[in-house]
Amino acid sequence: MDAGEATVFIVEDDEAVRDSLKLMLESLGHKVAAFERADAFLEAYDPESPGCIVLDIRMPGMNGMELQRKLNAMTSILPIIFVTGHGDVPMAVEAMQQGAVDFVQKPYREQELLDKIQKAIAQDAENRQELREVQVIRSRYDELTPRESEVMAMMVDGKANKVIAIDLDISQRTVEIHRARVMEKMNARSLAQLVRMSMALKNNA
Repeated sequence: MDAGEATVFIVEDDEAVRDSLKLMLESLGHKVAAFERADAFLEAYDPESPGCIVLDIRMPGMNGMELQRKLNAMTSILPIIFVTGHGDVPMAVEAMQQGAVDFVQKPYREQELLDKIQKAIAQDAENRQELREVQVIRSRYDELTPRESEVMAMMVDGKANKVIAIDLDISQRTVEIHRARVMEKMNARSLAQLVRMSMALKNNA
């Protein structure tokens, strides 16, 4: 699977359903990769490939929920849309609790599924952008010295230079130097921005 362009990954054991959905999506300009079995999808899975998964909940061998659990264990962020039969709704609700973004019941209206796919692709793009931003913030944070990290934590907590100086047993002038270096290394234009960076790091620890 190539990284870059969003792909709709179809995992569906019914050949007729799989092929018709693939043709419909491709006719609308979507990049599509279709798989008959969950294990075949796993063999080709690339965490860097953006998009979403349209996943049948009942399949021979590894079923949809088992695939979801494996992807969760791999910390996959690909949004999953489950396709279910009427009797599978309780399973679909459980799948939503495990992180699936949506589900559709068979027989489904094509436009309904298309809308959910578009929404899932947009969500995946947003998630990946946030992760890239966090990775940039983390790389900057890793450049801080241990003392600068301490000062940054106290800055984020709203402590004044005088208090930081007392807590760390250093001069206020030294605190000012550390603060300036923290702002420069983190590429923060304001304390509020630094606070947001710190929250992003904590939320993605």
